[in-house]
Amino acid sequence: MDLTQNDCVNNGDCDNNSDFSKRSDKPRRLNMERQRSFDERSLVEASPRYTSWAENGQRHIDLDSVFSPSKRSSFNTPRGQYGYEAHPMFAEAWESLRKTMVYFRGQPVGTIAALDNSDEKQNYDQVFVRDFIPSGLAFLMNGEPEIVKNFLLKTLRLQSWEKKIDRFQLGEGVMPASFKVLHDPVRNTETLMADFGESAIGRVAPVDSGFWWIILLRAYTKSTGDTLLAERPECQNGIRLVLALCLSEGFDTFPTLLCADGCSMIDRRMGVYGYPIEIQALFFMALRCALVLLKQDDQGKELVDRIVKRLHALSFHMRSYFWLDLKQLNDIYRYKTEEYSHTAVNKFNVIPDSLPEWVFDFMPTYGGYFLGNVGPSNMDFRWFCLGNCIAILSSLATPEQSLAIMDLIESRWEELVGDMPVKVCYPAIESHDWRIITGCDPKNTRWSYHNGGSWPVLLWLLTAACIKVGRPQIARRAIEVAELRLAKDGWPEYYDGKSGRYVGKQARKHQTWSVAGYLVAKMMLEDPSHLGMISLEEDKQMKPVVKRSSSWTF
Repeated sequence: MDLTQNDCVNNGDCDNNSDFSKRSDKPRRLNMERQRSFDERSLVEASPRYTSWAENGQRHIDLDSVFSPSKRSSFNTPRGQYGYEAHPMFAEAWESLRKTMVYFRGQPVGTIAALDNSDEKQNYDQVFVRDFIPSGLAFLMNGEPEIVKNFLLKTLRLQSWEKKIDRFQLGEGVMPASFKVLHDPVRNTETLMADFGESAIGRVAPVDSGFWWIILLRAYTKSTGDTLLAERPECQNGIRLVLALCLSEGFDTFPTLLCADGCSMIDRRMGVYGYPIEIQALFFMALRCALVLLKQDDQGKELVDRIVKRLHALSFHMRSYFWLDLKQLNDIYRYKTEEYSHTAVNKFNVIPDSLPEWVFDFMPTYGGYFLGNVGPSNMDFRWFCLGNCIAILSSLATPEQSLAIMDLIESRWEELVGDMPVKVCYPAIESHDWRIITGCDPKNTRWSYHNGGSWPVLLWLLTAACIKVGRPQIARRAIEVAELRLAKDGWPEYYDGKSGRYVGKQARKHQTWSVAGYLVAKMMLEDPSHLGMISLEEDKQMKPVVKRSSSWTF
């Protein structure tokens, strides 16, 4: 869609002086002249009838009381501010990231997907919403919030345009998958061209874009202390439009979101249609971030009430039915089937014979993870990195479940990290299953691309999750593995092979989010206070997950 209309956005301060949220009474001392980061208000303040979801830090890092200071990274100096010895590729990574910056009418608005000099650029010369997230976080951590603010406003502006695929009009709240700046040298003008899925492989709209936009807006606010951006009427309306798509009533019997294949990072047919963990975790996190960002006006209060109800239902559903550990695996193995009453334990009528053989060896004695998908007579037992890491960061996972996910990663290091972090999913599907599930996709062959490929961008998510759980040594080990090859190989998009030994057969070099993911991981490890902009803490008062009895009887 060619957006040739006037796309100018007023970047001045908003006149709206409405009270944004209740603030903590604790003063915060800052080294720089910045507004302090606002506290996430609890659901007790937002909606007194429900349990609080405030970010009350429970572990060794109190993310509420830590201001994310956006201290400028010391990439131009041999040592970090804490005496941390910078790796030589750190400076190279920053140089590479700056080369990918995209400007629109003189202002930085994003980073392109890859510095690809080949003849077949495809869409790698565009600014992707999901791809920009690690770039945006890197700039925020380095004290450069302008590009993030401009990106948020430009994508918000694009959300308002009419979106059609063939003769069908998409929902008003859909965020673009990507956009591109078009230069007209004759008229000396610049316009934006956006893609809402009409140019994507499979023609699928990006469900995750809106969630990532809300998460990045909260990260920007947390990092800079600038609440005025989120308070702008257009930003408040943008949040409401995204959530209106997700909270609308329909035929669903589950609080999870029903999605098509290819609607997220895994943007090709990979058997993730239904209720994929990536979308459910991002949905949960976006809902929690929205509670922080929405104003308590008439429109906001009604939406907050709906969000709270959904959060309680969604957390119960995910923790009860998506979680898998050794005990739960044994329970499923002994499930009864054809249970018709409301007292049924095997509520999705999963047939025990459908359990794959590999999962019995993969499951360690201590450890667990959220399943890839759960629906009627269907459980996808594959392990997906992004969904499980976001579950930790958003506190969708309980503290015990978060520790179990870390235990799993440590126990299955060779399978999930190997020679290059991190597997996007495990294991790969192959042979007959590959033909049926992927439609014989030549790009998603076994242990390649989204079918068990290793993606360096996931390093930042793994690092953030490790720091939150209190296992930074896992992240440090993964970063050291990446540093052995990542820069030498030219920052590939992904790696192939069971252990990630080979540069992907169709991987683009100088992939921006591979670069940015490494930078964010390094900066978070150097200064864990940065975690506060991307992590949410669980409320101490939250009710524990209800334990299910096994479905078999003595």
